Amino acid sequence: MKPEKLYPLQFEPILKERIWGGEKLKTLLNKPITSKITGESWELSTVEGDVSTVANGDLKGKSLMGLINETPNEILGTRVYERFGKQFPLLFKYLDAREDLSIQVHPNDKLAKERHNSFGKTEMWYVMQADTDSRIIVGFKEDSSKEEYLKHLHDNTLVSILDGVKAKAGDVFFLETGTVHAIGAGLVVAEIQQTSDITYRLYDFDRVDAQGNKRELHVDLALDAINYNKVDTQKKYDSKANTSNVVVDCPYFTTNLIPLEDKVQVSKSGETFTVYMCIEGSFEIEYNGFKHTYIKGDTVLVPAAINAFNLSGKASILEIYIS
Repeated sequence: MKPEKLYPLQFEPILKERIWGGEKLKTLLNKPITSKITGESWELSTVEGDVSTVANGDLKGKSLMGLINETPNEILGTRVYERFGKQFPLLFKYLDAREDLSIQVHPNDKLAKERHNSFGKTEMWYVMQADTDSRIIVGFKEDSSKEEYLKHLHDNTLVSILDGVKAKAGDVFFLETGTVHAIGAGLVVAEIQQTSDITYRLYDFDRVDAQGNKRELHVDLALDAINYNKVDTQKKYDSKANTSNVVVDCPYFTTNLIPLEDKVQVSKSGETFTVYMCIEGSFEIEYNGFKHTYIKGDTVLVPAAINAFNLSGKASILEIYIS
């Protein structure tokens, strides 16, 4: 495929029912859900069994992996291809927590590679909507230990030593691997993470599914994955209009917030793809005769070969790439 055949790509959402899910992905983010317990919309994925397919334009129906295999430098970018090969290194989601998610932890790259032949799962959350008094769990209140953690887990008092933080729209939390965490009830978040579906579930509030079964816990696997120290996860950031304001900059991804109020010209080097997630309002991308409007809840992949385009409109946008 010639680079000039490429254009900003949208993908069919991959919808996931979850015991804790609800209906806000439809009412707030326009996702085509039919279930009252839809917890996740995977926007951009190459996880095995859940590979995104193009939803727009001449490439509609093609898989993201197919496009990468055909033109890796043009889709991923020269630096990303050199570092990751033909792997798409990130996974993008929207989540709706009608109930608390389980308390969980993700392994680092080393453990994930050894145990699951997978990337680890460093991730971030941007809170798009929060009910009154919604909260998240992020790490321990004070430095802890494996022994203290196991005692409280055994006594059903684990929550008492974990740090609960009230969350509101616009809050950002960055979770390095090893951070014990849970999204609380009443939150809708945009999630950016390494490409991984490895989660160790520590505690699930003794819930049962429609068949009366409890979900599997991974207590033993988690022991060596947990960071038992107190961590600082909340990110502060600027909101200067028509500017890419850095929110998270880590080895796995950079995320900026663009409060778009007019028109912005974007120039890229071709070294990395760029993803835009529309978290409020609407905006247009203009490129080489291509022009399309994106609304709240839309996610778009701009291939690395597209190195000059315009953003216009009134919107809040997350801009993600590999530094």
